Amino acid sequence: MPCTLGTFGLWLLLILTVSLVAETRTLVTPSNGLRPKMSKDNDSAASTNSSLMDRQQSSFILPVEANYSLSKPVDTKAVLSCPPITQKAVLVTIRWEIILRDKPSCTRAYRRDTNETRAINCSDETISWDPRPDRNPALQIYPVAITHDGYYRCEVVTTHGHFYHGYHLKVLVPPEVTLFQLENGTIVCRAAAGKPAAQISWTPGGDCHTVEEPLGNDTVTIQSSCCWEDHRVSNVSCSVSHLTGNRSLSIERNSGVQSAVYVKTVYIILPVLIILVIVVSICLCKIGVCRKCKLKKREANSVAEEDEMQPYASYTEKNNPLYDTVSQVKRSEVLQNEADGLCLHTSYITGI
Repeated sequence: MPCTLGTFGLWLLLILTVSLVAETRTLVTPSNGLRPKMSKDNDSAASTNSSLMDRQQSSFILPVEANYSLSKPVDTKAVLSCPPITQKAVLVTIRWEIILRDKPSCTRAYRRDTNETRAINCSDETISWDPRPDRNPALQIYPVAITHDGYYRCEVVTTHGHFYHGYHLKVLVPPEVTLFQLENGTIVCRAAAGKPAAQISWTPGGDCHTVEEPLGNDTVTIQSSCCWEDHRVSNVSCSVSHLTGNRSLSIERNSGVQSAVYVKTVYIILPVLIILVIVVSICLCKIGVCRKCKLKKREANSVAEEDEMQPYASYTEKNNPLYDTVSQVKRSEVLQNEADGLCLHTSYITGI
């Protein structure tokens, strides 16, 4: 009896084990290798769950951001584009954030569903949208000025996520280049108010000294002064290199100095000569006048003296016996000489 009960227990345990294994297989794998049939409600629920999962996956896409450096010359036009959007993505809004130096940030937004634009803290009228932001949501700057240096960021919101595009805008200012020569023979090349600073080189090279002068509005003036000990160097060139373009100027040595010295000499000596001529003329006139005055005075004095001496002389001739004797002697001598001359003449004629 105990043996019969033990055998019966073993068989019962074996049957239970086999039945459990069979049920497990039917739950894991459907019969005939096919999936079990599902109702229409179950199909719609499954599709809804799958779409939700796709949206969740798309919402977790990392934002794409790209930053670029852009350089534009002053007084030109700059066009800043947003990131390209795929055709599958549905555009919702576009927003430009403008960060300029020493100014509050400016925001310009555009909504595609309402076709509306708005601006927050934006006062610069030279910065505007493209005429058709619905087709090209780009930002335009015209004309570009030094104050437009800054960072411009475009944010595009789509059904597939957020995308960013940034620009570091640098405004370029061409320098004003001049070349001239000083009186001491030094030649100066000057690149004024350039942004960024220009670079100056010489041909041929000499003893040069370069000075940099910041002007406070991000522009810089570069001045280079050169001199040459070699007197055979007659022509020199100054080359200015800048991001907006290169320039080269030439000059003849000493020609400018000679002309400047000549002009300076003329302007200095000519007035001096005129002044000297005037002074000499005045002096000569004064001397002539003085001489005439002195002659007149002398003549007047002599006439006065004669007038004073004439009565005295006549009185002396009349009353001075010595004077009478002397005059008689002189007269007799004159008569004697005349007589001797007459005799000589008579004898000369008789001899003939």
